[in-house]
Amino acid sequence: MKVRESGMPDEDVWKGFFEPNKILKMLSLNDKAADVADFGSGYGTFTIPVAKIISGKVCAIDIEPEMIEITEQKAKAENLNNVETVLRDFISEGSGLEDESVDYVLLANILHLEGPEKLLREANRILRPNGNVVIIHWNYDPATPRGPPMEIRPTPEKCIEWAISSGFSNPDKYDLKPYHYGIVLSKEW
Repeated sequence: MKVRESGMPDEDVWKGFFEPNKILKMLSLNDKAADVADFGSGYGTFTIPVAKIISGKVCAIDIEPEMIEITEQKAKAENLNNVETVLRDFISEGSGLEDESVDYVLLANILHLEGPEKLLREANRILRPNGNVVIIHWNYDPATPRGPPMEIRPTPEKCIEWAISSGFSNPDKYDLKPYHYGIVLSKEW
């Protein structure tokens, strides 16, 4: 099942919306994280920089074969052996990852889906103790150059509410100018 309003623009346009390395540093991703899951990895915008930072592997999961192929090509071009791509409908079928198998789950521009708590519970299931979920989403502002319609675009407060109800705590919110916000939450124990 695709996320509603999930169409991707051309990659050149998409790249202009993010500074992945800067964002990942702000959101506390470092080499202490062994393994990461990137749900809805798209062009590998975050997958490739993550793979260069962490000590383990990054599992890039996407429903689109073209996105998986692009991410694989990028990983190969960068000689990254720690990128595992998975073609999967993770919304309907779950991630397929084992319980408590990753330290960090990345959810970028995806929580406008129907039933976001289901995806957050899946993130919680696969996180190790003291693991973090990171939410990146378009600002709740109709002036952003892209993003889902305002009626389904979540506010940071709504994302925090969903995450807390899904077993996360200690939210830290970040302004990822110019178009996004970020939230880091910990798995509750």
